Amino acid sequence: MINVTKTYLPELKRYEAYLEKIFKLGYVTNNGPLVKELKNRLERYLGVKHIILVANGTIALQIAYKLLDIKGEAITTPFSFVATTSSQVWQGINPVFVDINKDTFNIDYKKIEEKISKTTSAIIPVHVFGNTCDVEKIDEIAKKFNLKVVYDAAHAFGVKYKGNSVLNYGDISTLSFHATKIFHTIEGGALIINDDEIYDKAIRIINFGISDSEHITEVGINGKMNELEAAMGLCVLDDIDKIFKNRKKVYENYMNYLSKNVIRQAQNINSSLNYCYFPIVFKDEETLLKVKKALASENIYARRYFYPSLNDLPYLKDKTYRTPNSEFVSSRILCLPLYDSLELTVQKNIINIINTIA
Repeated sequence: MINVTKTYLPELKRYEAYLEKIFKLGYVTNNGPLVKELKNRLERYLGVKHIILVANGTIALQIAYKLLDIKGEAITTPFSFVATTSSQVWQGINPVFVDINKDTFNIDYKKIEEKISKTTSAIIPVHVFGNTCDVEKIDEIAKKFNLKVVYDAAHAFGVKYKGNSVLNYGDISTLSFHATKIFHTIEGGALIINDDEIYDKAIRIINFGISDSEHITEVGINGKMNELEAAMGLCVLDDIDKIFKNRKKVYENYMNYLSKNVIRQAQNINSSLNYCYFPIVFKDEETLLKVKKALASENIYARRYFYPSLNDLPYLKDKTYRTPNSEFVSSRILCLPLYDSLELTVQKNIINIINTIA
């Protein structure tokens, strides 16, 4: 069975070597030596000042909102994984949806200002499929209206904008290290923070608000990453260049051989690629469903990602938002299988099926 993604697993003996260290020390959580090692290596690799490793990407978002005291309304995108919106609702924040650019799939910065109100406290954009948002324009708007910016960068591991890490934009950027991601720690996530004071507060918040063994200074939560997850992260990071190289080949095959009848995501020209997903948009939903069914008959499971458009979620207080571009793309988009070990023969079959129908 060929799924849209496949978890990268390193050589078992390398992971076992880390497990032996864990068992020898008896240290499995609470900011252990492997978490510290992974933190230091990721800061160097990504080119960021501070990284906070946490249990998953969703809690990374929730912690970011708490750190920045985001309340009331937040400007965000309807075209993302559900966690972008659900994490806001969970924290009592009311998401205000701004439509996307139909070509880039990212939030349309030109439409942000008209949605800002007296209760708006933040902008929460997404680098969709690792494609960099209009970060300079968004940050400019945020400064103008004194708003916080949290970038959901779940897909943007290793992405650079104008030669520097895109994770350095905004007040905080968050990452997901879920098993389906290019870089993973089985489950896991991270916050990228440049401000020293906010960073220090984040260290306390992810550990129940504890400042030392005898003092609890604020409300916190248990958001820590454990040693077994950090061990997987260290193994995957060792192989990250090979992972990128192999995924690039798969990505380029799709680019070169897929029919011009399917629409591809328009990339930010100042942004590097990390080859995390390969989304295509069909002329209509009927064609999409035909392709999806034909692929499934060959045990190939592409994914309608992201679907549905998040402004249609049933638990939202305000259901009046209409975002035509997001709804258009959401109803016609399909993410194709893309992972480092995808066989060329399988990929050729995927391409042939799509080209025949589309």
